Amino acid sequence: MARNRNRWKIQLAATLATNPFLGNFFKGRIHTGSSKMICVPGLNCYSCPAAAGSCPIGALQATVGASRFHFAYYVTGFLILIGVLLGRFVCGFLCPFGWFQELLHKIPSRKFSTKKLHALTYLKYVILLLFVFVLPLTIVNEVGMGDPFFCKYICPAGILEGGIPLSIANDSIRASLGVLFTWKSCILIGIVTLSVFFYRPFCKWLCPLGAFYALFNKVSLYRLSVDADKCTSCGACSAVCKMDVDVFRTPNHSECIRCGDCIATCPHHAITRTISLREAKEKLERTTGTSA
Repeated sequence: MARNRNRWKIQLAATLATNPFLGNFFKGRIHTGSSKMICVPGLNCYSCPAAAGSCPIGALQATVGASRFHFAYYVTGFLILIGVLLGRFVCGFLCPFGWFQELLHKIPSRKFSTKKLHALTYLKYVILLLFVFVLPLTIVNEVGMGDPFFCKYICPAGILEGGIPLSIANDSIRASLGVLFTWKSCILIGIVTLSVFFYRPFCKWLCPLGAFYALFNKVSLYRLSVDADKCTSCGACSAVCKMDVDVFRTPNHSECIRCGDCIATCPHHAITRTISLREAKEKLERTTGTSA
């Protein structure tokens, strides 16, 4: 099976760039410098001791759940900008938790397809709407603040990158652990187990950040292009795609993470990466029914 063999190097570099303060793992504290005011593109917990920036979903929830809600122009604008430029390229190359799942999937075991579970891919959009926006806005305490429901009750990256390392290194944090830590740990264990047998289950079914970027996949500047003159519709690209995309039919499907396996496996070299403002504009016009 052909693969983009150098992708892991970019994933490693992105993970280290996102989490450069590795010494904090031994100190049991998080980095609190000015860089935390900046969002990173991938899912990476603010409470990770090594994290240099903020998770965009966490930052968005902090604003949505604030007692005096103001539209999160910076965070929303950042997410839209990344979505318009890259789409789910972020998921395939720049997200530490996405890479973590891929590493788990390399563990030798029987592997299962997720094609018959396609309906579950819509669950991440429900989570984006319900846990990131609706619940923090509608369920508030006596001072009008809402909980960051996704970060607090669902996100496995938070417990992996923040909860577990901090509890190991910090006695006071370890002494305060309770039911919520146990619940989040169970979610993490479930994702870890599923990742061994299924490719990127959290990305496919649960991640609200992936859901947000997926909305822009068909109109993003960075995209895949299929040369109709070279393509024979042999299906080799679709067979190799672990995100269950029929690449030669819908090369910029919302589930595509632009990993490049389809490009590497195409016997006719019909699939290429491209940055095309014209294609993105035409697609946007067809999608919205407008003309620029």
